[in-house]
Amino acid sequence: MFVGSYTPKLDEKNRLFLPAKFRDQLAEGLVVTKGQDFCLNVFPIADFAAMTNRIQEAPLTVRQAREYGRFLAMRATEDKPDKQGRITIPPLLKEYAGLDREVVVIGALNRVEIWDPDRIAAWEDEHSQTFADMSEDILPT
Repeated sequence: MFVGSYTPKLDEKNRLFLPAKFRDQLAEGLVVTKGQDFCLNVFPIADFAAMTNRIQEAPLTVRQAREYGRFLAMRATEDKPDKQGRITIPPLLKEYAGLDREVVVIGALNRVEIWDPDRIAAWEDEHSQTFADMSEDILPT
């Protein structure tokens, strides 16, 4: 499980130090891909494989599954943290998420998300009231 919020910086080679608390779970390999909110998602490689297997089980005639799989995979990149715990963010993914030197890395339970600081702050401002208003319907008993 990934939790917490961290503020590492991208270096001049687009490398990012993963938070120390996340490194063990990602040590065997990871996939970085586009997230749906203009952030980047980082999945342990085994979790990404399981997710893509579910997508591949859908018939090719299901447009949403086809498009979701395409979008998820077309810019995805596999990586393995180096000895210092760094991963490289490819230029196209960096551009998609609007990343510069300053980033916010958050744990999102089953994945890690990498955000532009202004974007995640705006997202949090926009959704804080929605979170406060959520009822027990989200987690049925």
